[in-house]
Amino acid sequence: MPDVGSADGDSESEGDGTDRVDKEAIRERVWDDLEESGEARFPFPPHGRIPNFAGASEAAERLAEQPEWTDATTIKANPDAPQLPVRRRALREGKIVYMAVPRLRDEKCFLKLDPDELADYDDATTVSGSSKHGEQVGPDEIDSVDLIVSGSVAITENGERIGKGEGYSDLEYAVLRELGLVDESTPVATTVHERQVIDDAVAIGAHDVAMDLVVTPERTVRPEGSAQPSGIDWDLLDEERLEEIPVLDRFAT
Repeated sequence: MPDVGSADGDSESEGDGTDRVDKEAIRERVWDDLEESGEARFPFPPHGRIPNFAGASEAAERLAEQPEWTDATTIKANPDAPQLPVRRRALREGKIVYMAVPRLRDEKCFLKLDPDELADYDDATTVSGSSKHGEQVGPDEIDSVDLIVSGSVAITENGERIGKGEGYSDLEYAVLRELGLVDESTPVATTVHERQVIDDAVAIGAHDVAMDLVVTPERTVRPEGSAQPSGIDWDLLDEERLEEIPVLDRFAT
């Protein structure tokens, strides 16, 4: 089954297969490097996931200094460990946070974390706590999103992102775009360790979401703007995937 692609830059269904090999090689290299350098943090091992890293809190603080963050009242964030400080900071600053239900498996495919409705921000922003404390909402109940924060395995200074390869993050963006809750001007950011910033040439498909902000504990990189996907690429969705994600029914024609 072809990958749906993701904000991961995980368009691995295109071309003759070499794209897939190259991206997987980069993932393995970055995972190995974080582990061997001692810069990876719990959960271990870093392999097969968006890796947590030393300095994730500092990267979150740097992101919070950016105007895109300051101007945002509503954030869509990934659920992974390195972005936990981002989610917690957002709630403490009074921002509403949306997280996708894993694999978009429900019609109500997002979890809404409203700081005014939560007593325990620390627990509510964990993967398990978000489902317990958050309000599961359907597409018609979502507010317009001002900023998207994505986790990465690797990222170029041009904003080309590689994730863990499952292909859901880009689809989440596409769903929000179809709903009119994000548009071309909605900034997309990632927080990473400096070792995750790579020089490799990464092939990016038209459905891959480009990063507008790359934030490490040491610096902020602002890639020149790239065109963002305008919606769902139906050619990348087979029948099995369509059946697994009920929210897609409302867009199918």
